Amino acid sequence: MDSLKLDHELENDSHMTVNPLDPEEFRRQGHMLIDFIADYYQNIESYKVLSQVEPGYLKKLLPESAPYYPESIETILQDVQKYIIPGITHWQSPNYFAYFPSSGSTAGFLGEILSTGFNVVGFNWMSSPAATELECIVMDWLGEMLMLPKSFLFKGNGGGVLQGTTCEAILCTLAAARDQMLNRCGSEKLEKLVVYGSDQTHSALQKAAQIAGIHTKNFRAIKTAKSNSFGLCPNSLRDAVHADVEAGLVPLFLCATVGTTSTNAIDPIGPLCEVAKDFNIWVHVDAAYAGSACICPEFRHFINGIEGANSFTLNAHKWFLTTLDCCCLWVKDPSALTKSLSTNPEFLRNKATDSKLVVDYKDWQITLSRRFRAMKIWLVLRSYGVANLRNFLRSHVKMAKLFEELVRNDNRFEVMAPRNFALVCFRVLPWPNDISVANHVEPVNELNKKLLDRPWLESINESGNVYMSSTVVDGAYIIRCAIGATLTEERHVIRAWKVIQEHADALLSKN
Repeated sequence: MDSLKLDHELENDSHMTVNPLDPEEFRRQGHMLIDFIADYYQNIESYKVLSQVEPGYLKKLLPESAPYYPESIETILQDVQKYIIPGITHWQSPNYFAYFPSSGSTAGFLGEILSTGFNVVGFNWMSSPAATELECIVMDWLGEMLMLPKSFLFKGNGGGVLQGTTCEAILCTLAAARDQMLNRCGSEKLEKLVVYGSDQTHSALQKAAQIAGIHTKNFRAIKTAKSNSFGLCPNSLRDAVHADVEAGLVPLFLCATVGTTSTNAIDPIGPLCEVAKDFNIWVHVDAAYAGSACICPEFRHFINGIEGANSFTLNAHKWFLTTLDCCCLWVKDPSALTKSLSTNPEFLRNKATDSKLVVDYKDWQITLSRRFRAMKIWLVLRSYGVANLRNFLRSHVKMAKLFEELVRNDNRFEVMAPRNFALVCFRVLPWPNDISVANHVEPVNELNKKLLDRPWLESINESGNVYMSSTVVDGAYIIRCAIGATLTEERHVIRAWKVIQEHADALLSKN
């Protein structure tokens, strides 16, 4: 009986078979999807920026199991509109000012479509020569736009690779530095290796250190100060390194940052590299957000001293019109990466690799498989050109200057850190012009938490009109306005400030 039922079911299923990659059906559905996304962007300002759903909302709306028979793309897109879009925080909204931007563009989206459409797995040169060679070319193009020293380019003795995120890139460079050091001083020194950053360095460094086997006691987050605009002081680094050497430890790795996450602080690369050189420390420069702006001549000075570093990263998916994920990593000595990250199983052996004339990017990263990310950057660079990319970045900096001016002109508010690039850090004060406000840290912090994010009518983020994020620096709760969404115009910045003022009026009237 069960056998007959199964045969009948199989016979019925045979009539439901579809070709998963029929070109004409792909064309039809693809046009529908492009129209759907275009409509989304056309109407994006009508959505509340921060999703208003409650945890677990989607489980209540979707079936408990996957459909047994196919459903039409029309039905699926209806459900995307009905169920998924309400649960999206709209990172591409012109009213999105939180964290750092994730800027998209037509060229970036189309590059993603080409990359996904070809669906190559470019782990080595032979697996798709164009994927590897285009990546080498665009990394040199971008490196030259940044005026990186030739030693970081394939045209020199260095080279670049596209990874997923800075987190991956830091881990790869830390592993390379670790193995390089242990080859010199012996593997038994692993527990004595020390990693350095500041108290403003991204948490990715600490995670990478843990994964790379660095003892938790040997991670140094060196304190910064407002007097140095929260940048890492070279003298403080030297003191920390001296103390570790005196204690019999081995200084290994420094992560310097150009544009920290909290306040966009700038670590002085040149002087830090001079300290590191004295102790043979690998220097990685993390410019995940701000690095893109350094293609503009007026911002290039922020990475002065890069010639003394060993590696450098920026995230093209943050502020360079390239969709997630796309982290650009350059290294002076690619062999340091490949010695740490290479594996050569028999099933991957081939003549091109054995010739030593090609790049096999599997040996520059953690994973074996990799996406054709270079296609996205290639389209962005060709579609917009250097001049337009510079103007795009400058427009956001100009809008940030306007927002900063608006904040400074209202004596109820205080700018909390120098505005570097397009991030403004500020807070509201309950007692304007009161110089003793430093003695009232907690009340001021609570006031700003309520203004930004507490679930009540006077909360900026709960209103859905704009979305900003926060940080805590030197004990102070700070509101961050990061301008960088592709669609943001001056009118959105002015409107955002009005929203802040309206909510501040309501909040302060209750205090």
